Amino acid sequence: MLKVFIISAILSLSLFSQNVLEFKSEKMTVVVEKIASNLGIVWGMSELDEHRIILSLKKGQFVVLNTQNGTPTPLKPSLDVFLQGQAGLLDVQASPSFEKDKTIFFTYVKNINNQGATTLAKAQLINEKLENIQDILVTKSLSDTTRHFGSRITFDDKGHIYFGIGDRGVRPNGQDLSTHSGSIIRLNLDGSIPQDNPFINQKNALPEIYSFGHRNPQGLFFYKKTQQLISGEHGPRGGDEINIIKKGTNYGWPVISYGKEYWNPLPVGEDTHKQGMAQPIKYYDPSIAPGSLIVYEGSHFKSWRGDIFQGALKLTHLNRIVIDKNNNVVKEERLLQELDERIRSVMEGKNGKLYISTDSGNIYRLFLKEK
Repeated sequence: MLKVFIISAILSLSLFSQNVLEFKSEKMTVVVEKIASNLGIVWGMSELDEHRIILSLKKGQFVVLNTQNGTPTPLKPSLDVFLQGQAGLLDVQASPSFEKDKTIFFTYVKNINNQGATTLAKAQLINEKLENIQDILVTKSLSDTTRHFGSRITFDDKGHIYFGIGDRGVRPNGQDLSTHSGSIIRLNLDGSIPQDNPFINQKNALPEIYSFGHRNPQGLFFYKKTQQLISGEHGPRGGDEINIIKKGTNYGWPVISYGKEYWNPLPVGEDTHKQGMAQPIKYYDPSIAPGSLIVYEGSHFKSWRGDIFQGALKLTHLNRIVIDKNNNVVKEERLLQELDERIRSVMEGKNGKLYISTDSGNIYRLFLKEK
């Protein structure tokens, strides 16, 4: 009996050591706890209430995760998504009025004649089932490639929803306002087009476009304190960017870039700067392959308030970027490298704790160690 007890204790200790680690940052001791595993590629996360997070799985499934006990509840129905290459079910965000309207917004890749188009859609979550599923905008972004679909969702505090779309692997799309590819889109929450969108009255330009010249934005966050829309996007070999997004602005791809070609050491485009094209507040060389991006706004980690957190896929870490009031980067800290996992999504809970998802199907929660 004692032998069984000892073996059980050893197994429990081993399990604990696998699911919890600690690190120090800004004189804080941060605990990292694995709360779920084996979920598949978790592309997006959004908090529904104090103990539930909705997850979007690339394969086309939504799951509600109980953060107290780690129990995942798959939602029906599954979505019929274009599942090739980088395509699939992408981001998910609960409505700003979720408690009242039970609505979730999501992006996915829609199959149109065996090609994929990034699509913004919504549904209601009622009794652990998706109801009233409907497309809001099937974007004009078709391509025979299977890459660079974007896409993250964020809301401002004036009733707008934003989401990004990649250039679909067709570089000229970034400078072409007649396609949604390579742009960030702004709509009203009901799907209508804001009358102050920058290109609404411009001939041969799509009225939903808010900014353009993007390669593949997979991070997007509206920081209410500063009223700034912040994006993170993939560059080529080098040249991943963090940008402050302004209405009607051209972010340069593929005319300017800090990246190099995949097939030779030559720079992409004409140069790194050009008049009329915006500069990033930060670029990465070598590339980290950025996932989602947030600005920490809570009080749980007081030393991190106002810092940018960005997942890294290729370089497998959580990146912390400290910026000053002029949007200059003053510090970078690379966290969780010991996990050696592709961090796809990062989310702040209402309690101020951080949650991350990885491409190996794990969900981790970060919180302060009690003294």
